[in-house]
Amino acid sequence: MYSPIILVDDKHVPLYRIVWVSDVPHFCGEDDCMHEGDYEIRLDVDDSLWVIAKERDMVVAELNKWCSDPPEEPGEF
Repeated sequence: MYSPIILVDDKHVPLYRIVWVSDVPHFCGEDDCMHEGDYEIRLDVDDSLWVIAKERDMVVAELNKWCSDPPEEPGEF
């Protein structure tokens, strides 16, 4: 059975908490920014995770799998 919980960084995140995933890396220009070049995964309740491109791609793939129609079983129409 498919689990709607994925491992992002060191956190187990339910897919239903993800609001959006950035397509471009973060850039704000602040000298003390700790997330420059990272990708934001926005969660509900004003929370975010910051990840590298590989993790962002994995999250998008899992969201696509979770949101798509289930595969047809042989003999189903």
